[in-house]
Amino acid sequence: PLIASLPGKGKADRILVSRGPGSFTGVRIGIAAARALAFAWGAEISGYPTLALVAAQSPQSDPAAPVTVCMHGGHGEWFVQNFGADMLPEGEVRSLSPEAARDACRHDAIAGNRANELAAMFGADSGKTSVDLLPDARHAMLLRPDHLSSETSALYGRAPDARPQP
Repeated sequence: PLIASLPGKGKADRILVSRGPGSFTGVRIGIAAARALAFAWGAEISGYPTLALVAAQSPQSDPAAPVTVCMHGGHGEWFVQNFGADMLPEGEVRSLSPEAARDACRHDAIAGNRANELAAMFGADSGKTSVDLLPDARHAMLLRPDHLSSETSALYGRAPDARPQP
């Protein structure tokens, strides 16, 4: 009902969807809904990594500066990924303990919903700046074209907890 109440009944020619990492159920529901709408409307669908969106919407990225994104990851861990001044990832997203996240942080600018905690681990005189951010799909147009992919499978950022029995 909410989508149908939008202008043009919400129909879009292109749908962008976060691939994660994030809430296991939330990411999967978002991807399933985006795929269903793309199919129903004959729309193009593109997926993007959540941490790339946080990096792009960080005020520290304007003017362009490298940024470390640090987000809550569950199980007492944080999702961490470093991005260069060009906003390209400098490695894969990792799910790390807070202490390991500190070791993985390569940049003075830190963004994400665990940015303040990560920056505090370095001390007040470290030169680290932090901004508490959540991904906001309204800013998806800030993403670089190479962040967008026709691939829409979920990015989990960590190995599954469940293991198949032999």
